[in-house]
Amino acid sequence: MTAPKKLYIKTYGCQMNVYDSERMSEALGGEGYVPTETPDDADMILLNTCHIREKAAEKVYSELGRFRSLKDEKPDLKIGVAGCVAQAEGAEIMARQPLVDLVVGPQSYHRLPELERKARAGEKALDTDFPEEDKFDHLAGRPKAKRAPTAFLTVQEGCDKFCAFCVVPYTRGAEVSRPAEQVLREARDLVERGVREITLLGQNVNAYHGHDGGLAGLIWDLDKIDGLERIRFTTSHPNDMDDALIEAHGTCDKLMPYLHLPVQSGSDRILKRMNRKHTAEQYIRLIERIRAARPDLLLSGDFIVGFPEETDADFADTMALIETVGYGQAYSFKYSTRPGTPAAERAQVAEDVKSARLQALQALLREQQQAAQDTMVGREVNVLFEKPGREAGQMVGKSEYLHAVHVTGDVPVGDIRRVRILQSNPNSLAGALS
Repeated sequence: MTAPKKLYIKTYGCQMNVYDSERMSEALGGEGYVPTETPDDADMILLNTCHIREKAAEKVYSELGRFRSLKDEKPDLKIGVAGCVAQAEGAEIMARQPLVDLVVGPQSYHRLPELERKARAGEKALDTDFPEEDKFDHLAGRPKAKRAPTAFLTVQEGCDKFCAFCVVPYTRGAEVSRPAEQVLREARDLVERGVREITLLGQNVNAYHGHDGGLAGLIWDLDKIDGLERIRFTTSHPNDMDDALIEAHGTCDKLMPYLHLPVQSGSDRILKRMNRKHTAEQYIRLIERIRAARPDLLLSGDFIVGFPEETDADFADTMALIETVGYGQAYSFKYSTRPGTPAAERAQVAEDVKSARLQALQALLREQQQAAQDTMVGREVNVLFEKPGREAGQMVGKSEYLHAVHVTGDVPVGDIRRVRILQSNPNSLAGALS
């Protein structure tokens, strides 16, 4: 019997890349590959890359350089680069790093088995097309192995918004939505394998149009699946939060009271320069409507500081918006240029100014996050338990509000239990089973 080949995938970036890596592993499973946790014993290494963060391509080249000695020791080892850096850099990756055997973009990874066969035959395999066929139609059915109780499920890809700082429209392409029945079929399969919570993913997930009722219509159909207890979605754009989706937050019990809704800046001038197509006031009024529908909603957001031409007054507007809205969680970054995007050609803010602004903004966000956690002390929440904790006898899970919660007690993975919160820690909550 032939020994299985081993596949090591390193995943960078967002949850959509986590989902993509799972599907890549499944696609190569048909070629005899099984996952491994270390590159040292792998027969194939795949880097599933992200182009959002600063110097993303350089970090990939640096990582590839670490595999040079491994490739020398194992000449049959195949190395591939996938994801958004692969899409953006294409043939340049192979030219700059000859040890790379295959490069595949995020819309073409259903072709991985064919590319792998080419690489095994000694050919360089490159595919960064935006194919006409739907990759999800060509991916094999997901294996029936038992799953962790939470899972990501991509329902929408690409973006038509063309924010001035963002490469997604160029690396992921135009907005495309998966047909609702295809999504529901995959969701049912995940639930059969033990999944109790599904997070719907998209670069602009609330622009989903694969269901006549939009994202809200899809959520209501998912709500009917027995055994699926929790539904979440990310990432959203303020301009696509329609009335039906707002209503679902107030009426669908399985839709969790957590929403990630990036605003990026509180300055109307900067929002316009970012091509966000909404104002700070419109964003604030939208939050008020959503909270009216679901008063206990925990809000998460994204912020970019030091965007080209941002003044002290613009930054003050962002701080004022954060004070007004109140966030339970947030992600914040210094602006960094992305070649080919409009903002890359504009006058840049000094690096020390960016750093000072980011430090001030993150201090405010940490204060709000801690305050949101502190208000949970004394309350009872429902926790979906996912894994053992670091200490003996401890179990860890997530509340409805996506807070990490740990308890001492024997709780099976996948159980949802009532927990009384006793203590608020910097990044988690401690509780006792009710």
